[in-house]
Amino acid sequence: MRAIRVHRFGGPEVLSLEQIPDPVVGPGQVLIRNHAAGVNPVDAYIRAGQYARLPALPYIPGWDGAGIVEAVGDGVTRFAPDDRVYFSGTTAGRGMGAYAERACCHEVNVHPLPESLSFAQGSAIGVPYATAHRALFHRARLQAGETVLVHGASGAVGLAAVQLARAHGASVIGTAGSDAGLEIVAEEGAEHVVRHGRPEAADQIRAITGGRGVDLIVEMLASVNLDQDLGLLAMHGRVVIVGSRGRIEIDPRQTMARESAILGMMLWNVADEELLEIHQLMGPGFADGILRPVVGHQFPLAEASQAHDAIFASGARGKVVLDI
Repeated sequence: MRAIRVHRFGGPEVLSLEQIPDPVVGPGQVLIRNHAAGVNPVDAYIRAGQYARLPALPYIPGWDGAGIVEAVGDGVTRFAPDDRVYFSGTTAGRGMGAYAERACCHEVNVHPLPESLSFAQGSAIGVPYATAHRALFHRARLQAGETVLVHGASGAVGLAAVQLARAHGASVIGTAGSDAGLEIVAEEGAEHVVRHGRPEAADQIRAITGGRGVDLIVEMLASVNLDQDLGLLAMHGRVVIVGSRGRIEIDPRQTMARESAILGMMLWNVADEELLEIHQLMGPGFADGILRPVVGHQFPLAEASQAHDAIFASGARGKVVLDI
């Protein structure tokens, strides 16, 4: 099979298209003929050697994918050959194995893909939607009627957070850095959109809430926004940090005045059984169209390096996907 492999950590140029043997399915495992692989920022951090958990070299990158079940091992009960599925994690581990024509996964990491969703959409579910779900409901305990600011809402995790929060009965403010980004954020359910990176953005958000502030902020770039976020919170507000690219100085007194909380999260910390429960809870939303993965740029497998460049380009709009 064709697969992307990494033999040394470094820039996107280390992503090499190679021919390697097909994986062999074992007990409790599902072999999937992969049609699409999602490209996540964490894939790039691992490839660059800049992540807390690094795989042994060489390895196949990628956490998420979608395709058709080709074979199942002994003990598998939830799937059969020819089932449409998406997966998040393979037998090689989290963050590995998806950039390939076939992927072997533990049954717990595989989920049904509704006929209404394309394989590209299926590959956009795993990390983005599980991250957004855990940020909103497990870490921040979002309640219906609260106001949520999704800071950086036009990317895959941001759009998932917008859809999930709206489905839960929250009022959503979404920020983006481009007109196209603001448009898709509004289309996917945000009641208010604000262009981030401008001096007036914070005042616009305060005005939307009538000066009260927001109950919850889902933050994609804490290294830039966290100090300002703390000043946008309502009493007892929460910031969930989903992404950060460095250090930032904050004023802790802002948390004292509002009795607010800063909550971190990483999907690596979630057990497989909990992730399975998260995906099962979201399943009806994908089936009935309430949850709609948005695919942005698509690249052929051979252009994985260009896909890694694209995930950090300005003007994010949905998920970057490898078409396999």
